[in-house]
Order: sequence, then structure tokens, then C-alpha cells
Amino acid sequence: MREVLPQARVLSCPVSDGGEGLVDLLVPVLGGRMLETEVSGPLPGQRVVARWGLSGDGTRAFIEMAQASGLNLVPAEKRDPTITTTYGVGELLRAALDEGASTILVGIGGSATSDGGAGMAEALGVEFSDAAGSPLPRGGAALRRLARIDVSRRDSRLDRTQVDVACDVQIPLVGPQGAAALFGPQKGASPEDVRMLDQGLQQYREAVRVLTGIDVQNIPGSGAAGGLGAGLVAFCGAKLKPGIDLVLDSVGFDQVAAASDVVLTGEGSLDTQTRYGKALSGVLGRCARLGKPVVAVVGILEGQEEDYVGEGQFSFVISLVREGTTKEAAMGQARELLRERTKEAVGRIAAAGGAWGEMVRP
Repeated sequence: MREVLPQARVLSCPVSDGGEGLVDLLVPVLGGRMLETEVSGPLPGQRVVARWGLSGDGTRAFIEMAQASGLNLVPAEKRDPTITTTYGVGELLRAALDEGASTILVGIGGSATSDGGAGMAEALGVEFSDAAGSPLPRGGAALRRLARIDVSRRDSRLDRTQVDVACDVQIPLVGPQGAAALFGPQKGASPEDVRMLDQGLQQYREAVRVLTGIDVQNIPGSGAAGGLGAGLVAFCGAKLKPGIDLVLDSVGFDQVAAASDVVLTGEGSLDTQTRYGKALSGVLGRCARLGKPVVAVVGILEGQEEDYVGEGQFSFVISLVREGTTKEAAMGQARELLRERTKEAVGRIAAAGGAWGEMVRP
């Protein structure tokens, strides 16, 4: 940016929508310390070391589900949401309870799972069984056989603990816009797997309704992280909140944006999922209220730039992937390409000559 506009005052503001990086962002901002706990990974038999945070006074814990059950922990050839589990997330919650935390913030973006948070609940003492009374195996596929949920051994410390959930999407649990349909394919699900997972989550939804009287389908964000949002509400009494808003408030984004002429942001992919609570939608919403133009440099652009440009949207969008640059090349040369595309974006901003409100609109 400074190569093109050396005289510009550049303000930096870290952003997360509740996915990977949430803990690394919030713990320093809020004055805490990092811890590590070995837990179950998303794949059967897998063990991982998960990082999480604790406030200086020990009362607040910060957890990323992606540290225990993230898609980044599963090689592409092994991705299978019919068997992956959130059990390790429950182990992290238990570790936070062991440390004496009375408030736990859980970021639930970037999951490899579609088990409705059943694995998480199992780690906290909840038991899931089929019609014959046999324990269900872990993973989303097994939920189709769910007949009974037993909470008699659930960790009672949860009743004295406030659990807040930072959601990166506001989707329902089941249906054509639900957890399995929207995100199952990127986690390795075939079309048949998606149908099977949706059936399992529907069975889970009904069992939770019978147990608690709560229809989690009606809670925005219940489908986030393969339904982990629903499980945290049902078994931890959690409150689901848009992760991007929680983070933007924590880092003082509005004050930084208000002091700026134009906001430059970015994300790996700008696509149809963006509107469901992803980071870019949160940044756009805040800037629209503040009357600030927004420019995005993204890895991949789904559709045409015109789809994302206009009133209440971006002034313009620049993608790393374009004619002559494949997705694979962009990922392999991300740093260099991001630098060049950012220089291009700032050049277009400079060409506007300070007419920020009219900047490069088609």
C-alpha cells in the first residue's frame, strides 16, 4: 500500500468471523495467555494438540473448534463428514472448566464435521443411543439411528458457566440451506452423503426437541460448523452470536473505520456463502452504516465482479485468480500475488483522486 501511496496513513485492524485465528486475535487484545491441550482430532483415532486461551484472571476461556475438529486437520483425501467428530471440542470445553473458567467463548468456523455437536456433548457426559440401547458411534452418519439422548451424566459445571458462540454463518441446521447441503461438499461429502447427513441431523433435531423442548432449527446459526451451534445450545445453554460482530466490537473496528477514507479488506473466497455471516459481510455492514467505501482483494471470486459491486456493496473487487492465474498457482504464490493485487487496488484508489464516494463504480 505504501509503495503506491507513501503519504497515506494506514490503519490496521485484525478481523476474524469466528473461524481459524480467533484465539490468536482475541487473547492478546484482551490480555490473556495461551495454553495447549491434547485432544481427539476429527478423524477416528486421531490425536491433536489444540491451542486455546485464558484471560489473565482465569475467568474467561477462548476456544476455536477448528483447533480440535477443523478441516485443516484432515488431509483432502481423507475428508469424510460421515465419520468426523467434534469430540475434541468437548474435551477443550472440559479443560476450560477444569481451569475454573466461568465464561467460555467458542469460535466455530472452519469445521471438518457434520455431527450436530454430538461428539462435543459426548465428551461432556451426554450419551446417545439407538433403538436397541446401544451407544452410537461418532460421526454424522450414525445420527440417523439416534433414538435416545441421556443427559444424566452431563457435566454439571456447565449449569454455572456462560458459553458464548461466535458463528461464522447464520444458517439453519437442516434443509436445502442447512449444514449438510451448504457445507457438506467442501468437507468431502458426496451428494448421497449430503442426503444421509441431512437425515441424521433431522433425526438429531427431533431428539433434541423431545429432550429440551427447543427446536434448534429456529435458531440462526444452529447449522454452523456442521450443526455444532445446535449442540452447544442444546447441551451447554450457549448463546449464538455472529462471530464477525463480536470480533469487530472487541477490536474497535468502528473507530478505525470511522477515521479512514476507504477500507481495504479481503478473504480467501468471495462467493454465495459470504452473505451468511462471513467476515466480509460484517465489514461491509459496518462500513455501510459509517458511509465508508470498501474495496476487497480476494483469493477467488465466484461469478462476476458486478455481482458484488453497488450500493451497500464493494466499490470494486480484485481477485488473485484471473485469466492466466489458476487457483493452484494463486495458492502457491499467494504472498506475491496478494502484494501485486493490493498495489493494483491502491492504484485504482489513488486514481480516484480523493473522490472516495464515487470511486470506480461501474
